[in-house]
Amino acid sequence: MNLKSLGIALTASVLLVACQSKKTTEPSLAKQTSPVMKLVNEYTKDNLQFNPIRATFIGIPGYNDKFSPIISDENRAKYLAFEKKYLQKALTVNADNLQGQDLLTYKVFLRDRQMAIEGNSIPSHLVPINQMYGFHNFFAQLGSGQSAQPFKNEQDYRDFIKRSVGFAKWMDSAIEAMRRGIQQNIVQPRPIVAKVIPQLKTHLISDVSESLFYGPLKKLPDTIDESSRSQLIKDYEDNIRQVIIPAYQRMYDFMQSEYLPAARETVGLSELPGGESWYQFMIKTHTTLPLTSDEIHDYGKQEVARILAEMKKVKQTVKFDGSLSEFFEFLRTDDQFYYDNEQDLVDAYTNVKHKIDAKLPMLFEVFPKADYEVRPVPKYRAASAAGASYEGPAPDGSRPGIFFINTHNLKSQPKFLMETLSIHEAAPGHHFQIAIQQEVKDLPNYRKFGGYTVFAEGWALYAESLGKELGLFTDPYMWYGRLVDEQLRAMRLVVDTGLHSKGWTREQAIEYMLANSSMARSDVEAEVERYIVIPGQALAYKIGQRKIRELREYGEKTLGDKFDVKKFHTQVLIDGSLPMPILEEKIKLWLATQG
Repeated sequence: MNLKSLGIALTASVLLVACQSKKTTEPSLAKQTSPVMKLVNEYTKDNLQFNPIRATFIGIPGYNDKFSPIISDENRAKYLAFEKKYLQKALTVNADNLQGQDLLTYKVFLRDRQMAIEGNSIPSHLVPINQMYGFHNFFAQLGSGQSAQPFKNEQDYRDFIKRSVGFAKWMDSAIEAMRRGIQQNIVQPRPIVAKVIPQLKTHLISDVSESLFYGPLKKLPDTIDESSRSQLIKDYEDNIRQVIIPAYQRMYDFMQSEYLPAARETVGLSELPGGESWYQFMIKTHTTLPLTSDEIHDYGKQEVARILAEMKKVKQTVKFDGSLSEFFEFLRTDDQFYYDNEQDLVDAYTNVKHKIDAKLPMLFEVFPKADYEVRPVPKYRAASAAGASYEGPAPDGSRPGIFFINTHNLKSQPKFLMETLSIHEAAPGHHFQIAIQQEVKDLPNYRKFGGYTVFAEGWALYAESLGKELGLFTDPYMWYGRLVDEQLRAMRLVVDTGLHSKGWTREQAIEYMLANSSMARSDVEAEVERYIVIPGQALAYKIGQRKIRELREYGEKTLGDKFDVKKFHTQVLIDGSLPMPILEEKIKLWLATQG
C-alpha cells in the first residue's frame, strides 16, 4: 500500500480496560456495516488478487497456494484500472455525512487511491530486485518454514508447491522487466547488483536436503499418515529440484552475464530518466509532508552538528584524552564494547528486554497483548540484512513479535547500542505501534494492516527519546548509544537527499557517515546501499520524530500541569498508523477537549 498524507477530524474514542496489570484496546465505535467500511473491506478483499501473500500474513484462508501476478504491461494496466475503479467509488461517498472512524478511514482510503494511481507511472517495476528487498529473498524466508507460510498439514505443503510455480513465473517476468530496463537506461547501480548475485547463488545447490527450502520437510507433522508421507516428500523434493532451484539459476545466470555488465556507475535517482520527479514522489510517499529535498538536506546538516556537540560532551564525561575522531575509533575497535559470541549478544538483548518491560508503566497506559522474542537474523540473509529489524506478531496470536538482531558481524553490534536499539525495534517502539494497531477491534483490515513509514519510524525514534524518562541511559556509553542512533537518522537526511538529488557518489556518502559517527565501515556501506535502493524511506525517521515531539511540546504548552503524557501516548497509538497531517489535527482536537 502506498503511504500518504491527508486531513481528518478527531476519531471516535476507544474504551480502555484493565488486563491484569496492563491495559489493552477495546472495540472502537466504528461500524463495520457502514458504507465506508463496506467499501474499504471490498477493496481489501479484491486487492488480494494482486498480493495473495499478504493474505497469508494476515491469516485470510484460500491464498496460500498463490503468488503475485507476473510483471507485465497487461497486469500493470489491470492494476491501474482497479485503482481507478475504487477511486471513483470513493468519490461517490458523501463525506459530509461521515464522522469519527468512518471519516478517518474515508480520507485515508481516498488519498491512498490517488497516490496509487500517481505511483503507477513510476517505473520501479523495471528494477524489481535489490540486495535489501525482493522476492528472491522474501520467498526464501517463506519457504524456510520460519515465516508466515503455514506447514501444519499435507495441504499446507502442497499449497507451497503450487505457490513455488507462481514464484518461478514471477522470477522469469522480473528478468524480462530488467531487460526492458536495460533498454530504457533504468538499471540498478553496479555495487547493488554485486550484492544480489551471491544471494542468488546461495540457493544453487545439488543436494536438495541442504537447501533452505528443505527446512519444512525436517519438521513434517506426525499427523500426516504414512501412505501420504512418502509421496509428499518425493513431490516436495522434486519441487525444490525442478522448480525452485532452476528459477534461481535462471536469475543468477541473467544477473551475472547480462545485468551486471549493463549496471550503471551512478547511484542516485536523479541520474535516471525522470528521476527527479521519481524522488519527489518518494519523499511525499515516505514523509506524507510537502517537503523539498533542499529543506530536508539542510535540516539534516543542522541535526548532525547538534548531535556531534552532544557526543563531545560524552567524550569529556568519560575523560577520553583525544579528538572526537579518535574517540570514534576507540569505540569502533576496543574489545570492551563488543561481544565475541553470537549467543551472548542475543542473551544480552533479552536481558535488556526484561529491564525495559519493567519500566514501561511509567509512561504508558496501553500495552499490546502480544509479547515479542529476541532472535538472531537467519544466516542465509544476515550478510546483507540490516543490523536489526522487527516482525509483527501473528494477528491470531499464534506467533509473537520478533526482534531480529544481526549477529553476522559482532563488531557492528556494540554494547552501547543495546538499550536504544531495543527501544526502537521492540518496546515501546515498533512492537507497541504495530501490535496495538493489529489489536484494535473493529478497525478495518485496510488500516489494521496498513501503515505509513513516517508514523512507524517516527514513533520508534520518538520512543528512543523517552529513554531517560524511563530511567535508562544512566551509563554515559549507553547515552552515547542513543546519540549514535539519532545521529544515524540525522545523517540519513543528508545522505539520502545527497545521493538522490545532489549527485553524491556511493563513496562520498560513505565518507560522510564515517566522518560524523563511530559506525563500522561494513555497517555504513550497508546503510548507504540501502538508501540507494529504497529512496526516501530513510527520511521518515527524523521527520516523523520531529512532528510527534512537536505535538507533545504543543500539548505541554497548551495544557501545562494538566498534560498527561500517558494519555498523549495513547492518543498517538490508539488509531494505528496515520499520516502526519492527520495525526496533528487529531492530537490538537483531542487537546482542545482536555483543558
